[in-house]
This record gives sequence, structure tokens and C-alpha cells, in this order.
Amino acid sequence: MTIPRHVTQNQQRPPRAASAGMDDGFLMEVCVDSVESAVNAERGGAGRIELCAGLVEGGTTPSMGLLQVVKQCVRVPVFVMIRPRGGDFLYSDREVEVMKADIRLAKLHGADGLVFGALTEDGRIDTELCTALLAVCRPLPVTFHRAFDMVHDPQVALETLISLGFERVLTSGCDSSALEGLSLIKKLAEQAKGRIVVVPGGGITERNLQRILEGSSASEFHCSARSARDSGMKFRNPNVAMGASFSAPEYSVKVADVAKVRTLNAIAKNIL
Repeated sequence: MTIPRHVTQNQQRPPRAASAGMDDGFLMEVCVDSVESAVNAERGGAGRIELCAGLVEGGTTPSMGLLQVVKQCVRVPVFVMIRPRGGDFLYSDREVEVMKADIRLAKLHGADGLVFGALTEDGRIDTELCTALLAVCRPLPVTFHRAFDMVHDPQVALETLISLGFERVLTSGCDSSALEGLSLIKKLAEQAKGRIVVVPGGGITERNLQRILEGSSASEFHCSARSARDSGMKFRNPNVAMGASFSAPEYSVKVADVAKVRTLNAIAKNIL
């Protein structure tokens, strides 16, 4: 297979154990949408990668080609987002079939874990659908993603996730960012009592990580740690854009920043 640019031959390596990144009592998960970002996240000290497409929409299912090449290039565990589209988390029967097919393919191509979420129309955890999807995911560990932040009653929803057998839940505390939702994240972690890992995520940066970790007692956290990199294109057509008006600039690429990941890693180590 042709190795993508920005990735050298010696960066291809076998996977590491799922406990990678926990040696210091914490784990940093970095969400990425490219091989370059995955390699940078690992170089910076990430203990786990959440692999997505469409981060501008909050993350959707990545291509299996991306998963396959990322698995060749990093050793840390790679958890794969299963989300067939942006928008809400109320799925049709056909979308469910897509999710099941994507789970099977992700397992086939070496996923170390899966990430999904599904709600009912009244803002509760869709237990029937989650049960069916979890059965397809096993024996891999599964995280319930930030669909949790859209639930009607987060404390009831947490108990539902525990009873279903999810290993983790990613949350901003049902607010615009993990910092804004910090009080609820702390309550959820106390309620969980080790039965599920509550992972703060959403707007985490080097400026607020210390406050979030100290205020939540979290042992894991989730971030993107990205910065913009200018496109390598020399010829540019300013009159055409490939996406809608809210999409990212055509000639700027956001990638995980090694320096930012290292800084976040150092902050967490100092606290925990």
C-alpha cells in the first residue's frame, strides 16, 4: 500500500495494548480526522485516538481506508466513531443498517473500540437500538458519545448507560463546553462511582484543562488540540467553495498540533 505524504515508513507500527497512556494515572484521547493528525496526536502523548470524519459537524463515521492507514501508522488504541450523518441522534431503520455495517467493517479493519450514541424522540437513551448496536460491537469496548449532552435527564441517562454496559460516556456536562458544564460532570462522576468512566470533552484547551481536571476528578479527557495549517496549493480559486457557508476555509487545514497535545499532556501529568 502507498504510504501517504507526511507519514514515513518507520511510523508504521503494530498496535499497543489498550491500556496505553494510563501509566501516569490519566488518559488523553484526541479526536482526529486524518492520518497526519493521528500521527501528531500519538507523538504528542495521546493515549487513545477517536477517529472521525467531519469534525466540523461534531464527528461522523470515517472511511475504512482512513482507519486502515491510521492503524498502520500508530500504536495507540483507535476508537472509531459510528455516526452516519451530522445533526440529531434519532435514526431511521436504514441509518441503523448503515451503522451496523460500519461497525462490522471497523472491527474487520482493526478498530480497538467503537463510539456511538442514539436517542429517542423525547430525549432519552434509545435502549433498544443501543442494545442491538452493542451486540454488534462486542467484544470491543464502547463509548457513548456527546449525544449524551442532548438528553432530557442526564442522571437518569447515566444509569441507563451503566445498565446497558457502556464502558465510557463522553460529555461536556450538557453545556456548551466542558468548562461550562463542569459542575454536572463532577456530579456524574460521583454518581458513576467507577461503574462507567465519565470523560470530559468539548472545548478543552491548555487554558482550561487544569480547572476541568481538578474540578471533575476525571482520569481521562477528550480534546482535539488542533491548529490551522495553510494549504500547499499555489493556484487558488477564491470564488469556489466545496462546502456550505459554515464549512472550513478551502485553503486551510486543521490538524492535531504536536505541541498542543504535549502541553495538555504535561498539564494533566502535573495535576494527576
